[in-house]
Amino acid sequence: MTQAAPKPKESLQESLQQVQRLLARHKLVEGLVHKQDMPKHDLVESLVHKQNLVELEQKLAQQHPADIAFILESLPPEDRLLVWGLIHTEVEGDVLLEVSDAVRESLLADMDREEILAAAEHLDTDELADLAPDLPQDVMHALIGGLEEEERAELQSALSYGDDQVGSLMDFDMVTIRDDVTLEVVLRYLRRFDELPHHCDKLFVVDNDQRLKGVLAIKKLLVSDPELEVAAAMAREVVSFNPDDDAGEAALAFERYDLISAPVVDSTNKVIGRLTVDMMVDVIREETDAEVLSLGGLKEEEDLFSSVWESAKNRWPWLAVNICTAFLASRVIGAFEHTIEALVALAALMPIVSGIGGNTGTQTVTLVVRGLALGQINASSARRLIAKEHAIALLNGVVWGGVLGFIAFLLYRDVHLGIVMAAAMILNLQVAAFVGLIVPLTMSKFGRDPAYGSSVFLTAATDSMGFFIFLGLATIFLL
Repeated sequence: MTQAAPKPKESLQESLQQVQRLLARHKLVEGLVHKQDMPKHDLVESLVHKQNLVELEQKLAQQHPADIAFILESLPPEDRLLVWGLIHTEVEGDVLLEVSDAVRESLLADMDREEILAAAEHLDTDELADLAPDLPQDVMHALIGGLEEEERAELQSALSYGDDQVGSLMDFDMVTIRDDVTLEVVLRYLRRFDELPHHCDKLFVVDNDQRLKGVLAIKKLLVSDPELEVAAAMAREVVSFNPDDDAGEAALAFERYDLISAPVVDSTNKVIGRLTVDMMVDVIREETDAEVLSLGGLKEEEDLFSSVWESAKNRWPWLAVNICTAFLASRVIGAFEHTIEALVALAALMPIVSGIGGNTGTQTVTLVVRGLALGQINASSARRLIAKEHAIALLNGVVWGGVLGFIAFLLYRDVHLGIVMAAAMILNLQVAAFVGLIVPLTMSKFGRDPAYGSSVFLTAATDSMGFFIFLGLATIFLL
């Protein structure tokens, strides 16, 4: 079945809205028919049900699998399963590859063994490897049993690597050539294919043992003298990857060198697969989504429309941490009750100190997490970054602390209160910069996602220390 072309964002939003309108109309008509008392009610209701879904099915048939995946992720569970039942079997496997892990799990749970087999049998070996962790064991055994020996070996090879390794992402559909033939021979060889592999911008030049010797760009092949040998036209400096390499670092290399495809070689330099830019874009998107969610202490696999119970459980751990940190902040305030009672203005001013500290720390955390993701921060650069961020915090503290101190003076006509306000700002911004640096760096050092929960720890530190510094200085200098 020919897949529809992908749509731009505006058109995709329109498609989602059209699907939602069709679903709403279907529910309305179904409800009205269900309430009617008429002869052969069940037959009429069945006919109306099928008729209402025909237009929706036709609409879905026009969509690209990635667009269908977006629509499914944007629907609540009951509508999602209704739409899923209308998708053609030929594209179900492609859609399963595109949806998020949580949505894929819910869709597979609604399918029986035969339906899963029918959906997966249209997938290539590397696509099966992506889907394998979510498939039932008996389904995987049946799929593996139906593969050719070479395909079975490729699938087992891909499954032997972790999700974050290049080996789990490599594509086995590639074109290799020898370096001792002319470009005319290569062109005749390529004409034997019905079509080239997707994102095939270069051919891999190998020896008799499939060891990589270079690459021949398609554009070079097309414009060069047909009598020229491959050895004279190929590029010998090649960006290649090992199957054990980190997928995130490979994605950064694709961005850095503007790659469309690249060979994957084993320890003997034998070509065993390739990476393509579409895979790397998926890696970058998934890592970006994970970092955004991690900053808030959320799990990557949470479904936007999952049940209240499941969503609540996913958020409990960091809510528990927040409760502990909130109690800590409240005890800090409680320790200075007499100070606040003596000078009520402190109660109005202290949230400003903690709030601006939190904002400064968030800026630092964002910068550090990005630097770690891009591989720009190491032991030596970290020390320089710490010094720089503290200098920035000091400058911002002096400037904006001075502004807030002056405003406090104008509001309460108390010079000492203004000075305390400015000093507290300077000190709390230093705390914010320190925590904003140390938390993600420490997480990274211990092999954890540097973004995971950073904002939670940051808020706890800037609130507690902000209150402590401001009220402590007020107690010393104002009472």
